[in-house]
Amino acid sequence: MKLLNQHTIVVRGAGDLATGVIARLVHAGFRVVALESPTPSAIRRTVCLSEAMYEGRAQVEDIEAIRVDTVDAALALLASAGPSGPVPLLADPKAESLAAIKPLALVDAIIAKRNLGTRRGMAPIVVALGPGFEAGVDADAVIETNRGHHLGRILLSGQAEPNTGVPGIIAGAGRERVLYAPVAGVIENLTQIGDQIEADQAVLAVVGEAGRVLVRSALQGTVRGLIRPGYPAHAGLKVADVDPRCVREHCHTISDKARALGGGVLEAVLMLAGRVGA
Repeated sequence: MKLLNQHTIVVRGAGDLATGVIARLVHAGFRVVALESPTPSAIRRTVCLSEAMYEGRAQVEDIEAIRVDTVDAALALLASAGPSGPVPLLADPKAESLAAIKPLALVDAIIAKRNLGTRRGMAPIVVALGPGFEAGVDADAVIETNRGHHLGRILLSGQAEPNTGVPGIIAGAGRERVLYAPVAGVIENLTQIGDQIEADQAVLAVVGEAGRVLVRSALQGTVRGLIRPGYPAHAGLKVADVDPRCVREHCHTISDKARALGGGVLEAVLMLAGRVGA
């Protein structure tokens, strides 16, 4: 196999879990290009490289992403960057840039719980995370994303566990730790990521046709995730995440789940690279 820094991997998505994947790949020596939507709706924004879509740059731990406007700019940044980045972040939700980038691998880390257009054969190696994909059909490998014994496991056939619709349990809290927009409207934040809050405290408001509707936390804890202020939310959109462990540092570091998924992706790419003669 060639030196890893001679290979490029394209990652669809740059949210918190995708950022953990990107970090693993960069640390292993791969060159990475991340693709995002023009207006990401991430809530764990302090650990999302997708924030570069709004700010121009974003840094999570030692990984930096820089927004680029064209494929040529992404390739130029890769050519000039050192082994640890920065990572070009391109608005390309349909992955139309693949033909120009010619990556060794495509990783679908959107975590949409369904397939948004990733197909086996889009790159020599295709790896997809979570439900919505069948290994050997939609992707060469699927990574299990459900918390528990099989988190991060590589599947070369079959599918990941189905979406339960219930957030994973953290310190005994599941559904109640995630907040959703009760109505459509524009987000007005009343707290910040890292704030310690009490149960029944208003975390944000949604301002729309129904007026100004407060969204309250069911838990005491730390605001770990909070969607950008001014974001146009639809009813049911995930808008905040409260962590009952009350450890502020967790708001600014890649999570255990994201690191596990990143490890699974890295292992899958290395395992499959030999099969495609890389």
